[in-house]
Amino acid sequence: MTTVVSSVELILGGQRSGKSRCAEERARAWLAQPGHEAVLLATAQAHDAEMRERIARHRVDRAARAPGVSTEEVPCALPEALRRLGAPHRLLVVDCLTLWLTNLLMPMHGAPLDDGAWEARLQALCDALSIAPGPVVLVSNEIGLGVSPLSPEARRFVDALGQLHQAVARIASRVTLMVAGLEVNVKGPA
Repeated sequence: MTTVVSSVELILGGQRSGKSRCAEERARAWLAQPGHEAVLLATAQAHDAEMRERIARHRVDRAARAPGVSTEEVPCALPEALRRLGAPHRLLVVDCLTLWLTNLLMPMHGAPLDDGAWEARLQALCDALSIAPGPVVLVSNEIGLGVSPLSPEARRFVDALGQLHQAVARIASRVTLMVAGLEVNVKGPA
């Protein structure tokens, strides 16, 4: 099967559903074309040993599955990185929107963004995606399919993630849902 890289693609799925692997496959296909580059915009922050191990495992897996993809860490400055690094010959892979939102609304240090500041960051992301000169693949966790969370903070997060997904999906020419390692086409070319 030939992998088509859309201008903006949102890849959603649960944990360990194959989202990152799918994005890496898009990057590998992109890099197979002469003169193309790919950059992973990583949003994770290693605040504990388990997360440091998880990030290290992702790096090893990515190097094996998509050699040639460089990495830039952008835990909060995602819209700015998209604007700065976007180019017609460069695929940008965002992994992942869920952690970006966590860094903004549930930071380990500092105060979370209020609703107005969050809306401004969401608009900045949408603006950057709308004018991206090259392809962008965004990975995110679909967490809104379960029971409603008990705490107000968790409910705010789930609501904001749903808002984020809907906004990005409107811009995206392709939306893919990963289920058990399988791609389910939601929007755009299969």
